[in-house]
Amino acid sequence: MVSFCKAVYHTLKVLILFIASTLLFYYGMMWIHEEYQSYHRYDKPKGAAVKVFNSEETGNPEWLDRLLLFYMSGE
Repeated sequence: MVSFCKAVYHTLKVLILFIASTLLFYYGMMWIHEEYQSYHRYDKPKGAAVKVFNSEETGNPEWLDRLLLFYMSGE
């Protein structure tokens, strides 16, 4: 009877530890989600930002050359 009580006691300890760890992980993930929910990635940059890409319509099929380079390099 004593070993059965010890087994139940150890099982309850493991169960409580598992539940506590799961709740800690869940609320940690919720906190991270809330932290990055208000992070605006697509805001206009501040300061002296420079436009890197300039799309010019020259009639040249530059996209085809870039696509072929992409396929040939094995990316």
